[in-house]
Amino acid sequence: MSRSTERKKSWWEKCCPCCASNRGEDTEDYVSSTGGGFIDRPGRPTDRPRDPDGSGRGTGSETGTDTVTDTVTGPRTGEGRDRSDRNTDINLDDLPSGEISRTALQIQSVDLLKSRNGENRQSHHTDQYEYEDLIVRRGKPFKISITFKRSFNIKSDQIAVILQMANGQPITLPLIKEFDEGGWGCQVSDVSGQKVMLWVNTSAQAPVGKYQLSVRTQCPGGSYAHPTDSSLKVYLLFNPWCRMDAVFMDNEAWLQEYVLNENGRIYYGTEYQIGERSWSYGQFDKGVLDAVMYILDRGGLSPTSRGDPISVTRVISAMVNSMDDNGVIAGSWADDYPDGVNPVAWVGSVDILLRFHQTGSSVKYGQCWVFAGVTTTVLRCLGIPGRTITNFASAHDTDGNLTFDVYFDENMKPLEDKNSDSVWNYHCWNDCWMTRPDLPPGYSGWQAIDATPQETSSGTYCCGPCPLLAIKNGLVNIKYDTPFLFSEVNSDKVFYQRMANGQFKKVHVEERAVGHCISTKAVGSYAREDITYLYKYPEGSAEERNSVRTAAQYGNKPMAVAEPLQTEDIVMTVESQDGVLTGSDINVRVLLNNRSSSRRSLSLTMSVAVMYYNGVCKESFKNDTRNVSINPGETKSVGMLVSYNEYRTHLLDQAAMMLTVSGIVQETGQKLAKQHTFRIRTPDLDIKVHGEAVVGQQITATIVFQNPLEIVLHNAVFHVEGPGLQRPKTVPVGDIGPRKTVSIQENFTPQRPGPRQFIASLESNELSQVHGSTEVVVRSS
Repeated sequence: MSRSTERKKSWWEKCCPCCASNRGEDTEDYVSSTGGGFIDRPGRPTDRPRDPDGSGRGTGSETGTDTVTDTVTGPRTGEGRDRSDRNTDINLDDLPSGEISRTALQIQSVDLLKSRNGENRQSHHTDQYEYEDLIVRRGKPFKISITFKRSFNIKSDQIAVILQMANGQPITLPLIKEFDEGGWGCQVSDVSGQKVMLWVNTSAQAPVGKYQLSVRTQCPGGSYAHPTDSSLKVYLLFNPWCRMDAVFMDNEAWLQEYVLNENGRIYYGTEYQIGERSWSYGQFDKGVLDAVMYILDRGGLSPTSRGDPISVTRVISAMVNSMDDNGVIAGSWADDYPDGVNPVAWVGSVDILLRFHQTGSSVKYGQCWVFAGVTTTVLRCLGIPGRTITNFASAHDTDGNLTFDVYFDENMKPLEDKNSDSVWNYHCWNDCWMTRPDLPPGYSGWQAIDATPQETSSGTYCCGPCPLLAIKNGLVNIKYDTPFLFSEVNSDKVFYQRMANGQFKKVHVEERAVGHCISTKAVGSYAREDITYLYKYPEGSAEERNSVRTAAQYGNKPMAVAEPLQTEDIVMTVESQDGVLTGSDINVRVLLNNRSSSRRSLSLTMSVAVMYYNGVCKESFKNDTRNVSINPGETKSVGMLVSYNEYRTHLLDQAAMMLTVSGIVQETGQKLAKQHTFRIRTPDLDIKVHGEAVVGQQITATIVFQNPLEIVLHNAVFHVEGPGLQRPKTVPVGDIGPRKTVSIQENFTPQRPGPRQFIASLESNELSQVHGSTEVVVRSS
C-alpha cells in the first residue's frame, strides 16, 4: 500500500468548512500512535450551539465559559522501582517554568509564525493590522513552530500548548487524536528532526482578548515547562468566517464591508437635505487593537464573558460614552468647546481611541455620529460585523410612553418649557451581527446598539443589542431596550392643547413624523443605502399600524388617537429651500389648501428657532402672526424670509433651524400644527493628491478652503487622517479673512496598499462642519 493511502484526513480538513478552505495537505495522524497523550480528547466548551433562525449559524453560550483546565499526567515507567526514582506522575500545571525533570524534552525556541505576510495572518484575515504580533480568529487553526534540543519522537513525546488571559484561568490545549469541531486542541503537522510544526485551534466560543502562550512537554524521561516569554502573545478575535462562531456571516461581500473596510460614510442633516461625511474607522491602525482591549478591561468584562457577543456589545455601548464609567468619549451638546475638540471636527476614530488609551481619560467631545463611528471601529476591530446607521427625524422619548408629545397653549402657541420630548434632525447608532440564543427563534442577524448616552438601561447608559425584527414588529418586550429604539423610529407625534381648566387634550396625531430614510453606507460603494424597511413597515400600512398597536399593548399605553373634530378641511404643508449655503438668505413658505365649499379664516403663527441637531431648540429669534382668508378650493402661500443677518449670530454647529407653524380656523375650530426642520449647507474642502501612491514613498496632498462669509474665521484648524495613509494630525492655520482662500500641503507616506481615503475637516470659532475626502489607490512597492 502506498504512503498516500495510509494517510488519514488532516486535522485541518476535519474542521468546519470555513476553516478547511483548501488549507494544507493530508498529514499523518501522528498523535494516533502516542497511546494516551495529555488527555484523550479536548474538553468540550458547551453543548453545540443552537441555530435559532435556521440559517446554519451556530452561537456561543451567553456566559462564554469555555476554559479547559484538565490536569495532565504522563504514563508510569518502572512500576516496581522505588517511588523516589519515579519522575512521571507529574501535573504539568504545577510545574514551575523552566523546571526540567531528568531527561525531559527541552524546548529551544517557539516561533508563532506571526509575519503579516505569512499564512497565519493572511488565512485569518488579520494581515492588515499594523502589528507584528500573532493576531488570529477563534475557531480556526493556526500554526506554530517549536524547536527542541533533541529530535522529537512522535511515538512517545507529548506537547501541550497553554493559553492564558490576564486574570483568567489557563487553558490547556493537548494533542488530540480526533478533532472535536469548535473545540480546543493541538495536532502535529510536520516533524523534521528537532523541529515540530503544530496546528493550534481555539474554541469557536473562546473569550476574545490577549493571551500569553506557553508550551509544556512530557515524555518517559520527564516533564518540562518552557519559561514564560512575553513575546509569545496572541490576540484572539471573533471569527465571522467560522460557522461555529456566534457572529458568523455567510456573505463574503458583507464581510469585506462590515469587518474589513476601514473607510466609512456617515449621513447627517434632515430627511429633505441629507448630507454625508467621510469617516476613517482605522480599525487596523497601530495601537487601535490595544485600545479596544483596554476598553474591554475598563468595562469590567470578565474573561469568561468575552466569548459572548451579546455581553461584549452591551459593554461596548456603555464604554464608548463617558457616563457612569469614564469611558472613551465625553458627550457635549453645547455650542462652545474651549477645553476640547468640536465634535464636528473629528474625521475618524483612531485619534480618539489612541488618546483614551494613552491618558485613561475621556476624550472631549463627541455627539451621536462620533459615538457611532468609534463603535463601528471597536466592533470591526474585534471581528464583530458592524455598521453605522443614521435615522432621520429620530424621536427621543423621555418619559417612556412610546409617543413624542408636543404641547401648546390655548392659542396654539408652543409651550417651550413643557416640551421635553424631542425629535432629532438625525441620530446615529450601530447595527451589529450575531445570533441570539437567549431569545426565541427568528431574532438573530442585525441587532441595534446605541452608544450615545440618552437614557439608562438597567441603571447604565447603554442600549442594546436589540433585534431589528423586534423593533419592526413593535415587540417591545424583547430585550434589550426595544421600547426606546422603537420610539426612535416609529412613535407617533401627538399634539396637545391646554384647555381653560389647565388640562390638556389631544388635538392632532401625526403618524408619519419620525423614522425616515434610515441610512447606511452601501456594500462595496460609497452610495447611501436606505434600510428603513428593516426597521419598520411602510408608513401607514396595516402592518406598520399593527406594530404601533402591539408596542402600545406591551407597553401598557393606549395607542394615541386624536379626539375627532367636526371639520378638518384645511390642509397645511411647509416648504423650505434646499441646499442654501451659509451666508445666504432663506425663504420658507406655508401652503394652505381649503378643501371645503366655504370661505375659511384663520390666525397663523410662525416662529423660527435655531436648534441643536438633537431637536432641542434655542428660543425663537423670529416670530410672525398672519391673518389669512382662503376661498373655497383655493391654495394660498404664506411666505417668510429669514435673512442671514437675522440668523448668523444664533447659528450652531449643525446649522439647523426649526419652523413651528400653528393656527386655529375660526369657522370650525380646527387646530393646525406643524414643525419643519431645515439646515444650511456648509462648503466642502477641495482635496487633491499629487503623484502616484506607493507603499513607503512620500506623496503630497493639497487642501483648499474658501471662506464663504463676510466675516473673519478665527483660530481655524485642519484635521487630517487616513487609514493606511496618514496618522491623525492637526494643522493650525490661524485666522481666515472674509471670502479669503487658504491652501495647505500635507506630506504623507502610505503604509498599506489598496484603495484608501484621505479625509480632512476644518473648524473655526465662527464656522465648522466643513469637511472633504478623496480616494487614493496605493500600490505595493
